[in-house]
Amino acid sequence: MDSPREAKRLIGYLPEQPPLYYDMTVNEYLRFICDLKSVPLKQRRRQLDEILYLVKIGDMRDRLIKNLSKGYKQRVGVAQALVGNPQVLVLDEPTVGLDPKQIIEIRKLIGALRHEHTIILSTHILQEVNAVCSTVAVINKGKLAASGSVSDFTAAEGTVSKFMISVVGGSGKSEIQKVLQNVDGVRRVDFVRVDKDAFIFNVESEKKSDVRRGVFNALAHANMAEIELRPVGRTLEEIFIDIVSKEQVPAAE
Repeated sequence: MDSPREAKRLIGYLPEQPPLYYDMTVNEYLRFICDLKSVPLKQRRRQLDEILYLVKIGDMRDRLIKNLSKGYKQRVGVAQALVGNPQVLVLDEPTVGLDPKQIIEIRKLIGALRHEHTIILSTHILQEVNAVCSTVAVINKGKLAASGSVSDFTAAEGTVSKFMISVVGGSGKSEIQKVLQNVDGVRRVDFVRVDKDAFIFNVESEKKSDVRRGVFNALAHANMAEIELRPVGRTLEEIFIDIVSKEQVPAAE
């Protein structure tokens, strides 16, 4: 597409701070957005009714925006992005500053919108990516560092293996943790909780090292017993840090 104006008609944008005019009512504001986007007069009433219903602010249409809660203001921001029925919605940090209930409501709204629009979610809150996205793109210093489905990302090979282990025996948490940390290949041991008589830890090891036999032998030698060991998937936060860290390593001369 050669025309920037035509390209803009295909995109709805919600910035991190919605561009709201607080002294307008919701209806006045959305009609103003219709003017800016050159929505034909014959289509405006029907389109605004549909948008207000979709984002669930129909009963707020005659309220001043300044009197709305932050959650409702965010919904008005989404509504203005939907004016003109764009093919693509770009949402920048749509849940920042919202309380847990409002976050859930915005997630549900995004889930409903994805059936009719392509949604690009820009966020540093990676729980939001897990909650609403099907595809991930990591941008570092303005360049695409990695992309793929969420499931591909979480299944991707990294430099670290993680597992959860339950241990009984010994004199307590500190002694067990010390034994685990001294196993060759183990990089980190974090206490999680006590479950009945068992102490539960998260253990990180080098990917190239299978430390399971070493862990079993070390515990047995210390008169402790492993009663459960299961792998733990990597989080998106860990994967993101891994990708960005690799990007920052200077190339060898």
